[in-house]
Amino acid sequence: MKKILFKGATLIDGNGGNPIENTAMLVEDKIIKQIGTIEEVQVSQDVEVIELNGRVIMPGLINAHVHIMMEPVGDPFALMTTESETKSILRAVKNLQKHLRSGVTYFRDLGGINYIDLELKKAVDEGFIEGPSFLAAGKMITMTGGHGWQIGRECDGVPEVIKATREQLKAGVDVIKIMATGGVMTAGVEPGSPQLSLEEIRAAVEEANKAGRRTATHAQGTTGIKNAILAGINSVEHGIFLDDETIQLMVEKNVYLVPTLAAPHCIVEAGVEKGVPLQAVEKSKKIITTHFESFNKARKAGVKIAMGTDAGTPFNLHDNSALELKLMMDAGMTAMEAIIASTKTAAELLGIDATHGTLETGKTADFIVLPENPLENIEALYNIETVYKNGKAIKVK
Repeated sequence: MKKILFKGATLIDGNGGNPIENTAMLVEDKIIKQIGTIEEVQVSQDVEVIELNGRVIMPGLINAHVHIMMEPVGDPFALMTTESETKSILRAVKNLQKHLRSGVTYFRDLGGINYIDLELKKAVDEGFIEGPSFLAAGKMITMTGGHGWQIGRECDGVPEVIKATREQLKAGVDVIKIMATGGVMTAGVEPGSPQLSLEEIRAAVEEANKAGRRTATHAQGTTGIKNAILAGINSVEHGIFLDDETIQLMVEKNVYLVPTLAAPHCIVEAGVEKGVPLQAVEKSKKIITTHFESFNKARKAGVKIAMGTDAGTPFNLHDNSALELKLMMDAGMTAMEAIIASTKTAAELLGIDATHGTLETGKTADFIVLPENPLENIEALYNIETVYKNGKAIKVK
């Protein structure tokens, strides 16, 4: 078994404590065996030593909301439904590499095409292709004509929702994605409008829970968010229109928020000039300020926040998770809070915190090496020197 000692770096472990200078971290067979000062960590002569003086190491980023099969062009849905599946797969393979090389070592995919996401996950796990480890949701559960219908499983009424959810479980998904409201990218629907009912969402959640699966909901409008929370959802994606009552419910019921601030931000920044549909740009402009305000209210109230970008939506790039951390800081987080949301809290949401999310003895050696401290300059995440997945160095450039 290969043993590597990473020596001399400043360590940000993801737990929120002060960085530890001049550390030594011993990795053996993908696992962190020991962390301490250089004086504390005693190693044998057969250990490879990597000097990291002047560098900072922190856990690999965990992105809780990705669409690996979506290409971040002006209209991703149109592209996905017109090009061949072969080309979509080739794009997805490149997108996996982009995430990994930009510091994301784990993510959660929340909607692909025809269960190809499940095959991609297997290929990564088998070492057949390069990419972060990830959880896959298969087809999104949506009402007929609802948000994401182009790639989702349309269903209406409790019996159909139960069947649709069971289909996802039969396919082998890790998480069930439910569409509680309208959204920005689907023409003819409003982001704030409720779609699947409380009873329908509850039916999907109950089926998922029986199979030991967690649930996530696309939910932008207040009524739809409340419906999902009352139905027992695990995480609210986007959460654009959050009132005080909804926020309190999230705290009481331990529901996570994955804000995806980057999604409307990138749409507005790109605009119709780059091919984003006019209706998507107009809807994004209307909600972007409220989105930031809802995020900050939730943060102050103690809602658990996990980083997710919604990568794959218009011009929301697969190698730009750092943008979400910057935007969360713009909306009120400290750098440490943004890092915790992108590591420890995201791992807890995904249910992988026993092995990932923080750098501690016994956990998987997924981490990144930076030339400067992201607590002092979060843009250090744009200049990663090395990504390590399972203790193995990944070529960044």
